[in-house]
Amino acid sequence: MTAYESELLRDHHQLDAFDCGKAELNDWLADSARHCNRNNTARTFVWTEPGDSNVLAYYSLAAHLVEKGSMPPRLGRGSPEQCPAVLLARLALDKTLHGQRLGGVLLADALDQVVRAVQNVAARFLIVDAIDEEAATFYERYGFKRIPGDSRLFRKMSDIVASLEY
Repeated sequence: MTAYESELLRDHHQLDAFDCGKAELNDWLADSARHCNRNNTARTFVWTEPGDSNVLAYYSLAAHLVEKGSMPPRLGRGSPEQCPAVLLARLALDKTLHGQRLGGVLLADALDQVVRAVQNVAARFLIVDAIDEEAATFYERYGFKRIPGDSRLFRKMSDIVASLEY
């Protein structure tokens, strides 16, 4: 797969040099990721080179609720008014890794992490808030569907589990 393995963000990880080309994602990692970890509002996982503490990629996951009315009607049928979900809150690769087709590998890493969590805590959907159209197009290549009238995309957990062959 890749030489990179995800690990939970810790105090020894160096964040200052990370640059994915999108200031909002860089700033969130540097300014908020550790705070969110400490406050249990999101878990951030990072990639580093073996033996190095500089972060080269990251993604953040959080528990989430989806309002039934915000989803396409066919998905809301039979669901409670609020459906449990996981939010893929952030996903970014440092510019040094761009062009190596590692975005999909990082996403697969995140999906694997979500599937393992959902074996213990139920969730029906994985939700992504696309930062821009480029990100939305990226997620669509990996089976995510747009929520009409929103910047959000989703995938059913059952589809993710099937695609990862759990």
